[in-house]
Amino acid sequence: MDHKKMGDDIVRLVGGEANINGLVHCATRLRFDLKDSKKAERETLEKHDGIITVVESGGQFQVVIGSNVAHVYAEIMKNRDFGGDSSSSAESTGEKTSLLSKVFEIISGSFSPLIPAMAGSGMLKALLTVLTMLGWMSDTSDTYLILSAAGNAVFYFLPIFLGITLGMKLKANPYVAGVIGAALMEPSFTGLMDKGSDVSFLGIPVVMMNYSASVFPIFISISIYAVLDKLLKKIILKDLQLFLVPMIALMIMVPLSAMAFGPFGTTVGDWISSGVTWLIGVSGILSGVVLGGFMTFMVVFGLHWGFTPITIQNIGVGGDPIEAMAAAAVFAQIGVAFGIFLKAKKNKTLRTLAGSTSLTGLLAGVTEPIVYGLILRYKRVIPIVVIAGAIGGAINGHFGVKMTAYVFHNIFAIPVYTPTVVYVIAIACSFAVAAVLTVMFGYESKTKDTVTETNESVSTSAESTPAELPVVPETKTTEIKKEQIYSPLTGKAVALSTINDPAFSTGAMGKGLAIVPEIGEVVAPVDGVVTSLFPTGHAIGLTTNAGTEILIHVGINTVALKGKHFSPVVQEGDIVRQGDLLIQFDIDKIKEAGYETVTPVIVTLTQQEVDVFETTQEQVQKNDVLLTLVV
Repeated sequence: MDHKKMGDDIVRLVGGEANINGLVHCATRLRFDLKDSKKAERETLEKHDGIITVVESGGQFQVVIGSNVAHVYAEIMKNRDFGGDSSSSAESTGEKTSLLSKVFEIISGSFSPLIPAMAGSGMLKALLTVLTMLGWMSDTSDTYLILSAAGNAVFYFLPIFLGITLGMKLKANPYVAGVIGAALMEPSFTGLMDKGSDVSFLGIPVVMMNYSASVFPIFISISIYAVLDKLLKKIILKDLQLFLVPMIALMIMVPLSAMAFGPFGTTVGDWISSGVTWLIGVSGILSGVVLGGFMTFMVVFGLHWGFTPITIQNIGVGGDPIEAMAAAAVFAQIGVAFGIFLKAKKNKTLRTLAGSTSLTGLLAGVTEPIVYGLILRYKRVIPIVVIAGAIGGAINGHFGVKMTAYVFHNIFAIPVYTPTVVYVIAIACSFAVAAVLTVMFGYESKTKDTVTETNESVSTSAESTPAELPVVPETKTTEIKKEQIYSPLTGKAVALSTINDPAFSTGAMGKGLAIVPEIGEVVAPVDGVVTSLFPTGHAIGLTTNAGTEILIHVGINTVALKGKHFSPVVQEGDIVRQGDLLIQFDIDKIKEAGYETVTPVIVTLTQQEVDVFETTQEQVQKNDVLLTLVV
């Protein structure tokens, strides 16, 4: 993969450098803060080789890439500087953002840059736990203590790191923000704890606390500092701002943090943690069912970031039950992927995807490729991942399993959960239930029309059934599951391989045919429902009554026309009959604008366990049989 080219393509497709306020990345995705998300070519991004999907959540435009995200991010950031003093996307476009979305955006933007360091440190702590359990290393040896320092550092000094990332997110000086956090960790300050209650600042009593691994105090302090920083820059002469703004900010914020924001934030954090612990104590099973069953979808919508500060707070005081229960969802996702791997014997592409993502999940705890590449594509498995995750979550919740270090949920992280045996049973149940249910019930609809045919009924005319259909011996009656897709257009039928778009020509989007239209009308190729209609009107997705998903994409790169020359006459959710008018478009004007009108008609990858036979006719009329699907 050419990471530089991919990075350049992504920047261009999200609207160019001028449309980017900020960019961070986590384990699998690029998280853009865009001035105007409408300028991003989402459809083209999702088709790009190497991109799993695109998600808009928590005020961010997220491009999910997978394990190569760090390399792509590094190439994008070469000779570029995103996240200076530019205003936020909501401010730039006038869009209103809810308070909850803004909070999640700040939390995710602050923690995302730290996730690799936290996950790596957590896994190092897990390794040390294993080494000491096996007796291969003493927890009093110099080697252990040095490695332990490496594993503990990011958590102990979390107020400093969070101060920096928060400062960047809130458009304040990140290094001054980091100094505010560092002041609460400085030996002279921490040494005051030995004086007990006899500590004051200008005669005002100061309640001393240990701020290592704390989250809420620094969030409050830096939020106030960001406002103060902007105010000071307005009232202090520019020639003096270099030293005067940070000096005054530190003189005000460090004492206030020690006297008010720090103790208040610590108290709030303790209240929230106690509240969560109380709810779990009331019904660990119910809490586990909710967190294990639905954490998959909380991640999709970015809601999981709300738990992160609580998780860090809980780990600092002995262990976190939330992530222990949520871990069941991860292993349920991996189980679904493994089940698809076992089930998809006829589809080598899907089998390869399912197998590779299963290994990535087990070994690294990275499951976004499973969620976006499999679970959200094959919606039949959604109840399976909920059920399997709920079972494992309930076990962990009932027995009070806790995570003692911040890690990605994978098999190597098992030692950081306690009691370990219960945790292993829980995640094994989630994995096994998900895999078995996926194998038993499948991952896609199997409600195709079933007909019993003899050789006579199979060998119909070329106009109605393709000549390529397999010949069934006359002496044998064979059950054949068959579904016909009719032509949505009038024009010339051409092979997908001839199209000037790799997403279609390589078959990555699915099997089918393309039509060079002669009349600017798209009609329904089947009885079914309109499941997707792009805002630009150039593409439409339908699901047949038998569960087959079909995509009709009028023209190549016509998304760039932004809806010009396209007039949809249906809406998402409409039930249509075969032959009903769906879209009208102006062939001549599209060509004048410089775009090809060749239209792929494809059976998407949700129905890959079928053979797709194409018509042998070169010229097709709307309502002619175009494709025949046979199991």
